Parts: sequence; C-alpha cells; structure tokens
Amino acid sequence: MIEIIATAESYEQAKALLDNGADRLYVGGHPFGLRLPESLDLEQIGQITKLAHQREKKVTVACNALMHNEQIKKLTPYLSKLAELDVDTLSIGDPGAIFVLKELGFPLQFIYDGGTLATSAEQLAFWAGQGACGAVAARELTLKELITMQKMLKQPIEVQVYGPTCIHQSGRPLLTNYFNYTGGTAQAEKASELYLRDPKNENSQYPIVEDEEGTHIFSTEDLSLMGQLKLMVENGLDTWKLDGVLCHGNQFVQIVALFDEARRSIEAGTFIAESFCNRLAKIQPEQRPLGTGFYLKSPEDVH
Repeated sequence: MIEIIATAESYEQAKALLDNGADRLYVGGHPFGLRLPESLDLEQIGQITKLAHQREKKVTVACNALMHNEQIKKLTPYLSKLAELDVDTLSIGDPGAIFVLKELGFPLQFIYDGGTLATSAEQLAFWAGQGACGAVAARELTLKELITMQKMLKQPIEVQVYGPTCIHQSGRPLLTNYFNYTGGTAQAEKASELYLRDPKNENSQYPIVEDEEGTHIFSTEDLSLMGQLKLMVENGLDTWKLDGVLCHGNQFVQIVALFDEARRSIEAGTFIAESFCNRLAKIQPEQRPLGTGFYLKSPEDVH
C-alpha cells in the first residue's frame, strides 16, 4: 500500500493536505525538529493530531536534530507530552535521543532519520533491531541502491519524492553574523528570500534560511521522482515523502494532490509518467526547477 507523507505548516494546511490525499502529516517544532516549513508548538501539534486521527490518518513528529546537552534535558517532558497527545511516530536520528526514548518506555514508535548516515541496509537493520519501525533514506543515495536496500529489509524505507535537499547546515546564525559584519539590517533581510550564488554560474540560486536551529542552505532545484514512481512501487519503495519547507500554502497542497492522483493512477494501471511530469512542471514554483538529484545516477559516479 502506497503511503504519502507531507509536511504541514498549520492546522489549516493540514486539513487541506488530508483532504487532498496525504496519509501522514509531518510536523514538529523548536528545538527538536529541523528544516520544517513552520515551527509548531505542542498545542498546534495536538490539534493536528486530533484532526488526523478523526480521519484515520497519522502524524509523525520531527525530533531529527542533533541534540546537545540542553536539548536532551528538555526532551523528556516533550516526549511525555507527545505521548499524551497520542502522536503516531517520531522521526529521530540522534542515538542519545533514541536512548532517552527507550529508557522512558513511552508508547511512541520511531522512524530512524540519520540524515546522510542512512546509506546501507545493514545500518537500517541495526536500528530496526533497536525498535525502529522504518527509516528515512539519505538523499545522496541512488534509486538503484534504494531498491537493493528495500529488498533486504522488512521495514519500509521512506524516500523523498518531492522537495528541496539541504546541502549544508550550521548551528550558527550565519546570516545574522553576516549582516552584523556588513552593517545590514538582519531582520528585514532574513524576512525576504535570500540566495547564495555560484560565481561560476550566474543563474544558480541556493536558498539560505536562518531559524532558531541555525542556518540551512538548500539545493538549487527541487527533487521530483514523479517519473520514477511506478518503478519504485514495483520494487517495494511505496513510502513517499513530500517536503514543503520551501513551498507553502495551497501551492504545496496542489502538488500533494497531484502525487495522490499519480498514486491512484498507478494502482489502476493507467499511469503515464510524462503526463504527470508535465502537470507538475505547470504548478511548480517558477524559481525552483525540478530535478532528480542523485537518484538516477550510477552509484559508481556518486561515491
């Protein structure tokens, strides 16, 4: 059964996403969740969880930060509240945070999200042995590798089929430091869209975002595996993640709806990849070209 996971930035968008095919909502907040479209507090997470459960859908809460001592100290009451809210799963990668979760014994399942570390079936099998009910694949893997890995595992591998890739993260407020150094107005500048540019490519745009967790630099294009969805399903890769961290509001809802339509078309045996790719291109944000990242490359060319 194909599952569509979508980030949600608000209660209103969560409702629209559930109405348009999302099976699981991905939410979270400061200081435990990284690279979210919006940082939500526990009350908001609770409201979204209640809404999802009323529709027999699920919620995953991001706890994917690499945690320092101060975060670990705050983690126990946060997890306790999430257990009270009856969220379905956590997305978590820090071994210390996983240790705390297991020690507490809360009825919270977790999906292993080790970022760039999740590159082999053996590593994912290790975390499955520690209780993980699934895993998030590294974005640097190829589709060939993912297919091989999924065939070796009982737990599902979550694959990002739409959205940007974070190519650099720093815990420091790099934009604030830059504007302090240059004498600019950091708050006004950070409120607008900012980009880095490759001096060898004047058309390149790498979005740079600063939030409470630090500074994040994203790829110049959004991943899209729309053209490969049928192949993925045929090989057991049927857990799809759509990331709206740079695509907000109704525009992201429309994209999720199109992937849901593609899912139903695959299940009905009527899927035509070119048609769906063309339709996605029409609703994709103009400043964000689509690409396939590492997915269609040969493993020998990547590693």
